[in-house]
Parts: sequence; C-alpha cells; structure tokens
Amino acid sequence: MRQRRYPSDTTDLEWALIEPLLPVPACQTPRGGRPEAHPRREIVDALRYIVGTGCKWSALPQDYPPFKTVFGFFTRWSAAGIFNLIRDQLRRHIRRTMGTSPHPVAVVIDSQSVRVAATVPRSASGYDAGKKIPGRKRHIIVDAKGMPLFVMVTPANLHDSVAAREVLFRLRLMHPEITIVWADLAYAGTLVGWAKSFIRLTIKTVSRPKDAKGFVVLPRRWVVERSLAWLLHARRNARDYETLPQHSEAMLTLAAITLMTRRLTRQPVQPNAAAPRPTPAVQAA
Repeated sequence: MRQRRYPSDTTDLEWALIEPLLPVPACQTPRGGRPEAHPRREIVDALRYIVGTGCKWSALPQDYPPFKTVFGFFTRWSAAGIFNLIRDQLRRHIRRTMGTSPHPVAVVIDSQSVRVAATVPRSASGYDAGKKIPGRKRHIIVDAKGMPLFVMVTPANLHDSVAAREVLFRLRLMHPEITIVWADLAYAGTLVGWAKSFIRLTIKTVSRPKDAKGFVVLPRRWVVERSLAWLLHARRNARDYETLPQHSEAMLTLAAITLMTRRLTRQPVQPNAAAPRPTPAVQAA
C-alpha cells in the first residue's frame, strides 16, 4: 500500500464516501475480466493530484500508478458519467446534512471564459470578444448552496444565451424538479420566453444597481461566482489544458467532488442523514 504523503490524497473518511460510488470492477461482474493491477484508491488519489497541482499526466509522481493507467481510468469513467454520478450523490448527501431537500428547485447559472494551453486545438476553442479572452467558456449551474449540478464547456465565442439552450434543456432532462433559474442579463431576451414555453423553466435575471460603483455583491448571482472561484483553487482549472471539452468538464467535476468530500468529512453528519449509495444502473467501467 502506497504511503499517503500528498495533501490531495484521500483521507479514510473521504474514501469511505467515494468507494461505494465507483463502478464495480470488471473482474467481479458475471462477464468477468482481468483483475485490476492497482487499488482504486491509488487511482483516485492520482486523479486528485493531477487536478490539484495542475501537473502534466507524464509528470505524475512514480509512487502513483503509471500515468497511462490513471489516464485510462479517467477517460473511461468520464465517458461513463461516473464523476457526475459521484458529484450528484455527494451533493444530495450534503443537502440532507443541512436539513434541506436533496433535490433543489431553484438554481443559478453563469459562465466563465478561460484561456487555453497551446496544445488545445483551435477547432475546440474561440475568442470571447466581450471579455477579450481567447479560449473556452465554462457554463455552470449550481444550487442555492453553491454546489454544482451541471457543467458544460464550449468555445469562448459561443454567446451565453445560445449555449444556455442546450444547458437548460439537458438540465431539465436530468432534474425535472427545478422550476426557477437565476441569471444575469446575458440570459435575458428571447431565451426567457423559449425556456418558459418549451421546457417550462422560469428565468429570473438579476441586474446590477444603476447607481452602484465598484464591486457590488448581487443577490443570487454571488453564489455561482463563489462556486467558480472554488473550482479555480484546483490549479488544473486555472487554464484549460484538455484536448477534449468533455475532459475539461471532468476536471471541473473532480474539483467539485474534492470540495464536497472535504466538506462532508469536516462537518458532523446528522443522525437521520442517509449516506450516499451507488446507483444500481452503473456497470463495470
């Protein structure tokens, strides 16, 4: 067993939350498969190290499993939606410990443009003329507590109101209980009527006060701004290094998972709060 020496490594309490949510190893399924050469915990610790430090895959320390093995798990679990499953289960668990419903009905949406590395293909990036940033744009939806429900990465030249149609449509499919979406003025206009008519979502915009000067904390919107700042604490997310947008979304989700596991293991859990359980539909990956 590898000695836990890095700040990004999971604690025993964190691993107790994550382990039941991982897919069943192929060797334990009826179809069978080759036993995994490395413990799952070491794979998760390596992924957290990549996200937290922002290092290259090939620069992963030698006391972790080989970086090609770790990257293989990353791509398979990302494609299978495992990271999204873990994020959603942990979010519901946190909301239960706070005494609120595990399923929010009001959310906040916003976007953030970030620069990309030189290795990112131009076909997967663009130029945000408003913020004068060449790169990609992160569209994020959080609940009233600031915990992410959905993340999508697009080229930076795609306007918020255009990308929001796909974001909100996918949100409606995954979370039919949501009724209100708080947003800034970039999401005003025809998007409001489209969301009301086609997906039955109410978009409420929050504008900056006319007489305000300098920095002003805006109602509702400050929650998503804080969440974006939290995700930037992971150095891998300070700039977009991923060739595929789906991998960028996975890196953001991994950062959110780390934040939520640390929060759950730091605060006491209420006696009636049920622990997150794996979804039976998840198969081997």
